[in-house]
Amino acid sequence: MPLTQSSAELSAWLRLSLEPNIGSATACTLLAALGLPEQIYAQRATALSRHVPEALARQLAAPMPADMAAQVESALEWVEAPGRHILTLVDPTYPQSLLTIADPPILLYVAGDPAFLQGPSLAVVGARNATPGGQENARAFARHLAAHGWRVVSGLALGIDAAAHEGALDAGPEGAGTVAVMGTGIDRIYPARHRELAHRIAGHGALVSELPLGTGAMPQHFPKRNRIVAGLARGVLVVEAAKQSGSLITARLAGESGREVFAIPGSIHSPLSRGCHALIRQGAKLVETARDITDELGGGPTPAAAARPEASAPPPHPVLDALGFDPLHLDAILARCGLDTAALQTQLVELELQGRIARLDDGRYQRLN
Repeated sequence: MPLTQSSAELSAWLRLSLEPNIGSATACTLLAALGLPEQIYAQRATALSRHVPEALARQLAAPMPADMAAQVESALEWVEAPGRHILTLVDPTYPQSLLTIADPPILLYVAGDPAFLQGPSLAVVGARNATPGGQENARAFARHLAAHGWRVVSGLALGIDAAAHEGALDAGPEGAGTVAVMGTGIDRIYPARHRELAHRIAGHGALVSELPLGTGAMPQHFPKRNRIVAGLARGVLVVEAAKQSGSLITARLAGESGREVFAIPGSIHSPLSRGCHALIRQGAKLVETARDITDELGGGPTPAAAARPEASAPPPHPVLDALGFDPLHLDAILARCGLDTAALQTQLVELELQGRIARLDDGRYQRLN
């Protein structure tokens, strides 16, 4: 069956996105010089070689390879299902914020509602091997931001990313929702344990990827993913990050694109605080509460959020006071609190069951609130 005009246009966009050795920057150069993808593919190699190397010009002027045609057909079939969209650079629903970055994706695969890609958004990112306290901070900040009208953008990874998505969803149907930018094809959930979380995000937000269907998780895809995370948002909050961290790439890209960068400080003894402290030394804004962010960006509480009562603070506890906010081994807590071992262990178990502390993999205890 011949393609309709709209399908033919989308087919050309899909082919351009699949061309080997042509990234988004080169594709944008061709689009600016020659017009829409259909017009690019109507050119002879000699005309194309004025804008790209000769080998690429010959590649673009040749008929579409059979394997690429099969990929295009699969994408056209995928987008026919409800709740699925492919947004190109000329689509009116393409997120305007991405047009301000140096190399915007020429198309986006979206599962969910594309409207969630518009409006005020804040990225919340951090370590995959986050501490329980870091995950709770991410969840609490995201919940507050979503309840106050800020969409939460993150990368669906383990640790801070997942906690941020969950916190935004916890704000409920009145919250602003969340967007997950994926480093795989949109039909490949990574990590697999986040399949249910991804389903929830698609129901009250959007899953987004620029990568072709079927693309698996590969290290080189995640820095590209990070530029979209930063580009969609008005600012980036880094919750926990080691000194060498992909989250710092997201923060750098955000700063280069004129976005605000925020960081939560942590213990001077924690390796996962060093990235945040480095960002603060470089000019990122230190934040202690989610309101620090909304005040900086001009956001105010929604009436529904303002009407909700604040949770009362938990009563003081001698073991928590001894523990402080740095992870400690049992013997260090014993030295501080004056209890005998049996009494301390009993209280630690009770606090763990109450969700007020967590035991880390190395045996230390971490205060959560």
